[in-house]
Amino acid sequence: MMEISEHSIADLGERGRGALSVRLLGPLDVSVDGAPVALTPGRLRTLLAVLALSAGRTVSIESLAAVLWAHDDPPRNVRRSVQTYIARLRCALGEDAICSGPAGYVLATDPERVDALMFLRLLNMASAAPDPATERTRLGEALNLWRGRPFDGVPSTWLAESKAPWLVERYLTALESRLDLDIAAGRHAELVVELSELTARHPLRESLWARLLIVLGRSGRRAEALARYETIRTRIAGELGVDPDPALQRLHADLLTRCP
Repeated sequence: MMEISEHSIADLGERGRGALSVRLLGPLDVSVDGAPVALTPGRLRTLLAVLALSAGRTVSIESLAAVLWAHDDPPRNVRRSVQTYIARLRCALGEDAICSGPAGYVLATDPERVDALMFLRLLNMASAAPDPATERTRLGEALNLWRGRPFDGVPSTWLAESKAPWLVERYLTALESRLDLDIAAGRHAELVVELSELTARHPLRESLWARLLIVLGRSGRRAEALARYETIRTRIAGELGVDPDPALQRLHADLLTRCP
């Protein structure tokens, strides 16, 4: 068992590099040296997901316990129960996969081998990109890491309610940034199909509908754009009881005056 110290924490990247990979942006997927690792459903998966979100950093026993028993009565001896789950996780991943110490536990893998952390790093790289082409490349790399609903197969209400919505919003915002770059580059016609699929998948996200109206209008499909506006207007009124966002209404007005 590896104990946590100042030196061992700094060394985690080297000792865990190339060994353990955890994918959270979709069904939970775990591998060690490229070989898949099957984890039994339950708290073991939750424990790994929480450690993976802080890969290379210490997670306190109290924090782990708060997630593991978020909606259940905690065991009488919380520390011992967490230690038991850590031991089971080490059996599955390897003895050196998790470092321990008085403050808590660290997943000993490079954060770049956790897709959720790599996703966030790529978004930061995109925002700091020196030109639109580089920004689009980084956004594309980040978006390609997504395989479905975050934490799928991880039975944690805390992750589903606290972390997943935030990650999904970051995903959608990054997707819209990439769409804007494509619109600015004049790729209007090829975006119609993608945005039609996206608005079907996220039917109340008005910012996606706005982009769909833009590319339809700029592709010479004004009548279809007006029909799509009526679709979202009716849906918003029926499900939310409100009018479309002012930006969407302005786009509709522009289409009526033939100024997409």
